[in-house]
Amino acid sequence: MTKGSAGKSPTRQGKRAAGAAKGGFGQKSSHRKATTGRFVVSKARFEAVMHAAEKSGLLNEKGGRIGGRVSAALVRQAKRQTGIETDTDLIEFALATVALEDNFADAFKESRAQVDPKLKLGF
Repeated sequence: MTKGSAGKSPTRQGKRAAGAAKGGFGQKSSHRKATTGRFVVSKARFEAVMHAAEKSGLLNEKGGRIGGRVSAALVRQAKRQTGIETDTDLIEFALATVALEDNFADAFKESRAQVDPKLKLGF
């Protein structure tokens, strides 16, 4: 059992393992299913995001509860797009993804034309 799954219930671990066994997750970080053309998050990406969230202290206490009304179609599509089967895993993955966003695109855009054009980069 990995450090991240130590606190998980056997049922939850079983659902995640079952999802991996069904082919819901691949080895790449993400891919499109050949049959549907839909984007699927791989087990590796899911585990990487969740590990980073755990390492950042974002998953230490699971006493919080979230509730709200959302479109059933939105949930179905998100599950289809990611390959994640349970509502809890989907919500946790989505929140961790947002919380860990590094804003690289914004930082890259802000640095535009700020590197000395005479700088030799070696290629």
